[in-house]
Amino acid sequence: MAGRLKAPTGRYGGKSAKERQAERRRRFLDGALQLFGAGPGYRGTTVAALSEAAGLSTRQFYEEFRSLEDVLAALHLQVNGWSEEAVLAAAAEVADRQLSERATAIFRAYAANVTADPRRIRITFVEIVGVSPRLEEQRLARRAQWIDLVCAEVAAAVARGEAAPRDYRLAVTAFIGSVNGLLHDWSAGWVDATLDEVVDELVRLLLGILQPADPRVTGP
Repeated sequence: MAGRLKAPTGRYGGKSAKERQAERRRRFLDGALQLFGAGPGYRGTTVAALSEAAGLSTRQFYEEFRSLEDVLAALHLQVNGWSEEAVLAAAAEVADRQLSERATAIFRAYAANVTADPRRIRITFVEIVGVSPRLEEQRLARRAQWIDLVCAEVAAAVARGEAAPRDYRLAVTAFIGSVNGLLHDWSAGWVDATLDEVVDELVRLLLGILQPADPRVTGP
């Protein structure tokens, strides 16, 4: 398809064209979460199958998306957006706490959100990988946003004297890789631990990276 078909305008069934479009888009993304995230996966799904799962037509599909890759791209950003909302809410609740408490609350919120639905894990860590240069760029750009978020937390810890001042971006990049890998392996059943134990280990990793400016400042 060179581009999307023109969507209808005007009110129908008490809903505006914009409201109907948003509902169609949501239904396609809900269907994609099931098909891409639970089976048969992105590579095994067709436009016809996704349209059927959404209870819509293929014509309506092409009114919203150019391709299944566009759907996967939108779904990947949506799943990450849900996790980021959970993290920011948790960070706001512990804004005045020490680093160890903040880190625990933040990573517990992230882990709880992303593992609450196994389909989200698959979208975030499996289906998005290696699809195309475009989606690889999106995946890495979205990961960079997580790195920026953690770096901001680290910078605040440095300002409070809870960590030694230095450039932590490389260390945080490696840490985010550990977060992704450990949570994926845990969800796949390869890690014999509870989710709380996984989060506690991740917090210990982060605190180990952040050497305190004052040796009397320690984490749990």
